[in-house]
Amino acid sequence: MKREKYNLDFILLNIGYAEHHADWNWKNINSPFARIHFVVKGAAKIVRNGGKTELKEGHLYLTPSYTHHGYECEEDLTLFYIHIYESPDKPRSIFDQFGFPVEIVGDGLCANLVERLYEINPGRELSYYDPNDYDNSTELIRNIALQGNTPLALELESQGIIKQILSRFFAHAKEKTPDVDERMSRVLDYIHSHIDTTISISELADISFLTKDHLIRSFKKKINCTPGKYINRKKIEKAQLMLLVGDYSVQELAFKLGFDNVFYFNRLFKKLTGENPTSYKKRLEIFANQAKD
Repeated sequence: MKREKYNLDFILLNIGYAEHHADWNWKNINSPFARIHFVVKGAAKIVRNGGKTELKEGHLYLTPSYTHHGYECEEDLTLFYIHIYESPDKPRSIFDQFGFPVEIVGDGLCANLVERLYEINPGRELSYYDPNDYDNSTELIRNIALQGNTPLALELESQGIIKQILSRFFAHAKEKTPDVDERMSRVLDYIHSHIDTTISISELADISFLTKDHLIRSFKKKINCTPGKYINRKKIEKAQLMLLVGDYSVQELAFKLGFDNVFYFNRLFKKLTGENPTSYKKRLEIFANQAKD
């Protein structure tokens, strides 16, 4: 494992303590944020990948960014929630590289770490519990501003706590492509570091010293999709994050991500997210205005 490839810095967006009474029920969440939940007491379910995970007291749960999921809660539930995300400037997400367990057993140290993170980051609670409301630019900008004003000592402590918590999940994580050879690794690195440009199959074939047909077959075998589909998915994921953190027109966003055809960008965005970028952006603006009110 080449550890120099793994940048493990995260931005803390939210941490809070919540008590729910059969009201933590949301569907179709697909967010640029990773979520960690620490269950204090009660019961609920996380729905993802066609299955349901029963939440248990004293356990921690990780939902990586861009993971389609939902929650079901028919009883009382008390938990801490932590929302983190990786910088949009980061070439490759750690969640692209590793598959993490959904659930790990917590202990007294985990509980103390979560409580300490909550204590040293006041004002990071959610304004709304509906993910459609808190996954909006106003909420995000507010929390980034709070993060930017955090004293350095507490910021370092927060980073350390987040890494300690994630280390528990890392202990059971598996590389998604453990048998990828050096040539395919170069291809993946190139895609992620050039995601804001137009990437051709010919370019990828050249850097991997393979023919285009051989590259496509090898990529599909190792990554379970074609290079073109992989590139498009990563471009749209970055587009979602950029719409949250910046003020871009759809045309600007398309060009910044290497699309010459805005119509194609719109169509691809809708295919992968379920809505076109204009309605996605308007929905964020509506929630932002509601937050201001």
